[in-house]
Amino acid sequence: MKWPFIFLWLFWMCFFNVFAFAEETQKDLDIFYISGKIIDSHKEPVKETEIRLLVDGKPHKLIVEDKEIDKTVTSSQGTFQIEFHLPKGVIEKAKIQLEIVKSSYKKTLVEFKKEDFAVKGNQFYLTKDIMIERKLGPAFWIATAVFLIAYALISFELLHRTVAAMLGAATMLILTYTLGTFNPEFHIISFERAIQAIDMNVIFLLMGMMVIIGVLKHTGIFQWCAYMSYKIAKGNVMALAIISCFFIAVTSALLDNVTTMLLYTPVLIEIAIALKINPLSLLIPGIMASNVGGTATLIGDPPNIMIGSYTGLTFMQFVYALTPVVLICMIALIIYNKFFYSKEYQKGKVEKIDDFINYLREEYKIKDKTLLNYGLLTMAIVISFFVTHGIWHMEVSIPALFGAGVLFTYAVLTKKVKMLELIEKDIEWTTLLFFIFLFIIVGAVEEVGLLAVIADWVHNLSAGNLTVAICLILWVSAIMSAFVDNIPFTATMLPIVSYLTKVIPGAESNVLWWALALGACLGGNGTIIGASANVVTVGIAEAAGYKISFFGFMKYAFLFMVITIIISNIWLLLFY
Repeated sequence: MKWPFIFLWLFWMCFFNVFAFAEETQKDLDIFYISGKIIDSHKEPVKETEIRLLVDGKPHKLIVEDKEIDKTVTSSQGTFQIEFHLPKGVIEKAKIQLEIVKSSYKKTLVEFKKEDFAVKGNQFYLTKDIMIERKLGPAFWIATAVFLIAYALISFELLHRTVAAMLGAATMLILTYTLGTFNPEFHIISFERAIQAIDMNVIFLLMGMMVIIGVLKHTGIFQWCAYMSYKIAKGNVMALAIISCFFIAVTSALLDNVTTMLLYTPVLIEIAIALKINPLSLLIPGIMASNVGGTATLIGDPPNIMIGSYTGLTFMQFVYALTPVVLICMIALIIYNKFFYSKEYQKGKVEKIDDFINYLREEYKIKDKTLLNYGLLTMAIVISFFVTHGIWHMEVSIPALFGAGVLFTYAVLTKKVKMLELIEKDIEWTTLLFFIFLFIIVGAVEEVGLLAVIADWVHNLSAGNLTVAICLILWVSAIMSAFVDNIPFTATMLPIVSYLTKVIPGAESNVLWWALALGACLGGNGTIIGASANVVTVGIAEAAGYKISFFGFMKYAFLFMVITIIISNIWLLLFY
């Protein structure tokens, strides 16, 4: 019976001796803890940065979870925490350095001395943010070239935009994991970073709204709306276009422009078909109106949401500052549209208007009132969440997916909709894939520093002059947003505009923030890929058999974008 106690005693003594030895060993060591954040020149966190420790110029092991490692990597927020041990007293003479390595950035060595640390016994503590400088290496030039080639393929329609975007994104990744494996200078974007670059909030929002609209199509509601719009316009196609544009603008200001165009595009197509005119003559002005209207409020367009979140500007501040200039731009749109599409609208004249209205009333009836009631109830719930999503701290894609799930389930269970038919025909998979690959491409050029280079150019060129700063931010934001997704560009510009607002006299009126908002939002009108609403609307039109080329869209849109930016520029200089 004594043996178990003897073994237990021996085990305890061994454990105690090992623990005592480890504690004694630690007393002979100095333990160092260094934490902080790696940032770039814009004070933005740098992800996936490798950090190594050098002692007297030689690599030294780091301690992570009681294991020795050669290097560590910063988190998605650019933060790092390292621990290392040195023999007692070595800190007095040793040269301690952190080696920081990241593709498209200069290798940085940061030296620490004993005086830099807070000391408690044999433990040394230091918290420090480290800035690293970008460099235009092979990864920058390759990513920029691939980016330009992909956009050229889209612009000249040498490939379908989805295929071109996929080819560009895949090229960035394959180069990273082949050339980048042998030489880190060729590392463009990691797979993990590419996935993070995809804005799934946008993808899920689009998918949810496509499902809801796909179900509502079976009720005949869009055809009925086409009939009502024509009835209100009393056969006048120009009046119809004006009604459509203002309806879209107001809805985009209160919801968001992508959702608005998803809802109203089928209506405009039905109206155009009934009038026997090209649907694009109503759709393209509708796109312009959606981007202009979305500029008026904090929730109308993603750049405004980002600016509001960064600065703390309120919903009503956006309304007071931007609504007047938006109204002027809407009037400009009506005048511009009259000159551009007047001949096309003249083709839509109907001699016997009352007879045609009666025909539309009979032809475009509500087909399923029960499904429509469920659909409208679902839409009311979804829209209420859109308007109040800030209160719930909820992304707008969540109510869209919830509404789509509830309505789709009801429609399938009651056999009012065929599940596979809706999934295959009503969800614009090519549009969703285009967005996914485009996000990756833009994430790659953001990663290598192309957007930062442009932002720095604006910063340096303004040279402290408020008028120059307003014009530069407005025009550069507009041109960039016409060809590049405005979300990463806006994110890059936020710290630049924040700095300029602090140092330039007169900028405390928030005028530079309004310049950024107007440039980023209105600039999206410039090309077919400038804003999400553009891509979605053109995708739906293409699926319906009405294709428009990159330059065909640009022929109408780019000049109108320039006109609205000129109006905005004059407005900002006069009133700020």
